[in-house]
Amino acid sequence: MIGASKGERIFYVCNYLIFIVIMMIMIYPFWYIIMGSLSDPTLTMGGGFFLKPVGFSLSAYEAVLSNVNILSGLRVTVLSTLFGALIGTFFTATTAYAISKKRLRGVKFFSFFILLTMLFSGGLIPTYLLIKGLGWIDSYLALILPNAIGAWNIFVMLSFFRGIPEELEESARIDGANDLTIFFKIILPLSTAVLATIFLFIAVWYWNDFFSTVLYITQKDMWQLQLVLRDLISNTSAAISQAGVAISYQTEVNAFTVKMASIIVGSVPIMAVYPFLQKHFAKGAMIGSIKG
Repeated sequence: MIGASKGERIFYVCNYLIFIVIMMIMIYPFWYIIMGSLSDPTLTMGGGFFLKPVGFSLSAYEAVLSNVNILSGLRVTVLSTLFGALIGTFFTATTAYAISKKRLRGVKFFSFFILLTMLFSGGLIPTYLLIKGLGWIDSYLALILPNAIGAWNIFVMLSFFRGIPEELEESARIDGANDLTIFFKIILPLSTAVLATIFLFIAVWYWNDFFSTVLYITQKDMWQLQLVLRDLISNTSAAISQAGVAISYQTEVNAFTVKMASIIVGSVPIMAVYPFLQKHFAKGAMIGSIKG
């Protein structure tokens, strides 16, 4: 703020204060959950703001991690998120690259057909009957394939591909490269940022998904983590034993601390991925938004 007028300095200070308040409002709920999960269960019955742990205990985390449903839900969610994001990113890239070429016959039809899926869907009952007819009930395929590709992600990647100079591909084609060679050896290496962005979008969606489990999964050991957490959080302390928490922990925890620990266990893994993709994510999001 060197050289700024008095009015500009006041404006900057007010902006900083407003953003600090907004930041605190956004951070505190998560901080509250962390501090509550680390608090002594016997001291949390009276509630409070939990700016720091009341006492200190890891019994809630021990109880949650001893829950067989939590562990199986974590396994199912990690596998469906990993494979779903990989499959989704790959097919999103191939679809976007194909319709980015004006020489493709029927490109307008395919683009309109993809756009149409953003406005209308096949419907819940027809989709369920299709999944059942394919024999995917109680399988990973039902959790992964139906949601692998999204029209919005395709158009984000499409705008990026259209920004790549056509001369680059023409020179490669003169050297004898075909479309597959150009796509895998030239286009994809140039698309690291937008690929990381789409991968993160899809991964977060899969991680938070629980409706697919509600629709297609009947076996509890195939539940995704979010549904396990919803079942645990929405119930009272009686659910602690029903959810599979070991008897040895039931006298050391209460429903509040178990709920807080469950939320952290469900949030931390996907949050841990973000720092590794943050650089590409910021760059890819900007590229996809300004190129067209």
